[in-house]
Amino acid sequence: MFNQSSPVGFLLLGFSEHPGLERILFVVVLTSYLLTLVGNTLIILLSVLDPRLHSPMYFFLSNLSFLDLCFTTSCVPQMLVNLWGPKKTISFLGCFIQLFIFLSLGTTECILLTVMAFDRYVAVCQPLHYATIIHPRLCLQLAAVAWIIGLVESVIQTPATLHLPFCPHHQVDDFVCEVPALIRLSCGDTTYNEIQMAVASVFILVVPLSLILVSYGAITQAVLRINSARGRRKAFGTCSSHLIVVTLFYSSVIAVYLQPKNPYAQKRGKFFGLFYAVGTPSLNPLIYTLRNKEVKRAFRRLQGKEVEPRQN
Repeated sequence: MFNQSSPVGFLLLGFSEHPGLERILFVVVLTSYLLTLVGNTLIILLSVLDPRLHSPMYFFLSNLSFLDLCFTTSCVPQMLVNLWGPKKTISFLGCFIQLFIFLSLGTTECILLTVMAFDRYVAVCQPLHYATIIHPRLCLQLAAVAWIIGLVESVIQTPATLHLPFCPHHQVDDFVCEVPALIRLSCGDTTYNEIQMAVASVFILVVPLSLILVSYGAITQAVLRINSARGRRKAFGTCSSHLIVVTLFYSSVIAVYLQPKNPYAQKRGKFFGLFYAVGTPSLNPLIYTLRNKEVKRAFRRLQGKEVEPRQN
């Protein structure tokens, strides 16, 4: 897949025209990455070690946490090097690996968030049949489908993107090797790649987001039919964390992949791309732990601060 017009490497410009801003971003990215490592690792450990969290909701959440760990680790170390010093280069192989992982895990997260919305829909709208519908085998199948779709999407789109005839300056106007930035770098015809990206955006972004919105429309109707205010708060509480994560993730991804072609949108897209790559993976565990009593109780039990009641 390494054609003769492919460069030896690329220059990831980021915000190199603003060195002071890059030093600030270095601190922000490093802090976010450390939060991502600690928060997501903690959620995975709690989901595995605490029997009370052996449920479909936390199985999917641990998948999301593992995905976020891989996602940020694929780009943040390189990003920190580029932000700290004058060296902004990335090898062609490094760009290929980064793009492959980005597309694969980004697509997987889109599908996984949709699966989690379906899980919440069944929990709220069909609580009596929840254990029958969302059984362990189905959970494994849905998670496997999400990961496989992500892999297939990356296998299709990564080679097509890196086969483009790139301009001699090799300057990628972004922090990472993303499809939109690499398409802009091409000096040849990019019609096929733009159509491919548009089609992929529909199937990977628009369709899953539409399914999530339909699920939450049904959830809202079911919650409003609950008579007690306490019951409504509890039902909304089981979905609010996931809804916040969906909002943060999809708003940033849409801003990157469905942006108009103008300099202002591209500059804004870099900020959204940075938030999508670094911000959301660090915020996800905070959102789920701060708003979830079961996770906080599991953490206290892991520390030995909450004693289980004795059985007579």
